[in-house]
Amino acid sequence: MWRAVLVRLLSTALLIVGLAALVLYLRYGGGAPYPDLTSEPLFDQSTLEVAVTSPEPIGNVAVSAEGRVFYTIHPESRPTGPKLLEWVDGVPRAYPSEAAQAQLETPLGVVVDQQNRLWTIDHGNHGTGAAKLLAYDLGTGALAHEHVFDGSVAQLGSFLQDLQVDSSGKHVFIADVSFWRKNPGLVVYDVEHGQARRVLNSHPSVSAQDWLIRNPTKDMEFFGGLVVLKPGVDGIVIDRDDKWLYYGAMAHDTLYRIAVEDLLDASLSEGALGAKVQAVGRKPLNDGLSTDLQGNVLITDVEHGAVLRMTPGGELTTLIRTDRIRWADALSYGPDGWLYVADSAIPDQMLRSKAHMQANAPYLIFRFKPGIDGVPGQ
Repeated sequence: MWRAVLVRLLSTALLIVGLAALVLYLRYGGGAPYPDLTSEPLFDQSTLEVAVTSPEPIGNVAVSAEGRVFYTIHPESRPTGPKLLEWVDGVPRAYPSEAAQAQLETPLGVVVDQQNRLWTIDHGNHGTGAAKLLAYDLGTGALAHEHVFDGSVAQLGSFLQDLQVDSSGKHVFIADVSFWRKNPGLVVYDVEHGQARRVLNSHPSVSAQDWLIRNPTKDMEFFGGLVVLKPGVDGIVIDRDDKWLYYGAMAHDTLYRIAVEDLLDASLSEGALGAKVQAVGRKPLNDGLSTDLQGNVLITDVEHGAVLRMTPGGELTTLIRTDRIRWADALSYGPDGWLYVADSAIPDQMLRSKAHMQANAPYLIFRFKPGIDGVPGQ
């Protein structure tokens, strides 16, 4: 009799595991290969310079008008030391200090605004902790602004990870990838009033499509293909006139834009705001974005170690492509026409052991001159 009971228990357990795997696959699995949109690059990979070397995987980068280079250690790598750093004379230094690191849990996005402040967004360990926005005065290193988001903005399972600040310094725009929750969107934050609101929640333009990211290191699928990395809105950038905010979901084939004045108009309903979204052009599966002074959008390609340029009319040109870049992540213009490219090496850190990360060090920030300047910080 006990054998029959054991068989029934095992059968029930296998059924539960099978159903759980099916649910997991239906929610997070699947995905088709994406076409390669790169072309012959304008610049040879020999033009790439190494700007920063790190023993731990890098997150995002921001460069000030004076050429100061700031960066985060990617939170998915479970950093053991400082999480926000400045590269000073070839040496990493905790920014603004070792003591200030206690304010940070999982910072990722960084940007320098025109008021000479360094902003960083901390997603609070996917919304399980305190997601917050911090700004530091670059002149003094003092904390210039702090805001902790409530659960209506930083939802459980959210991933606030990239940000942009308008030229006035009064408005911050944040992308929520929301990989686990599957509710991606944008956050609009009013600095003066300390008020934040979510917009374009799960709109098609911010949501992932069914693509499988194929990186040379590995296809971005886990647990036997039950989970595939298909992030929602990731890179965002404001053009130099504060007119348009450009954005793209990583696992999506189109770059979009929306007028900044419409994002700031709290009277617009979600439907009315969504109707104002404009498609710009077909893009690679991307991470970071930047813009130049000619109105072009610079786009990373996480599958091919590339940076591409898209004109306002949607035409793509490949600027650089190299196997030296494992995962082209954030972009930031510095002075003298340098464009900095953070290589976050996601395939060598996501769900990887510390031993694997150490074996695949160092992790790098590159720079090159794409020929058209941009304003430092973005």
